[in-house]
Amino acid sequence: MRWGSLVNGDLLAVAEAAGFDAMITGDKNLAHQQNLAGRRLAIIVLSTNHWPTIRAQQALVVDAAKSISPGSHTEVVLKSPALRRRPFNP
Repeated sequence: MRWGSLVNGDLLAVAEAAGFDAMITGDKNLAHQQNLAGRRLAIIVLSTNHWPTIRAQQALVVDAAKSISPGSHTEVVLKSPALRRRPFNP
């Protein structure tokens, strides 16, 4: 949609004007940086932007999207995958 140059309040306003109901973001500070009072746009904040982690737990994101209401702010905590270590090879 060529909104890459928009930030924070401008992005929220444009998304609302375009008719979006929700925005999913990894910006944990968005709710503290912007006044969300009076917004129609619901905000879903993910605890990570690591795509494999999001994809593996997409049901949590879908459940959050189903339960939002206009102007709400919801945080979805996604569990980090277990670390895989490479075998030591001197």
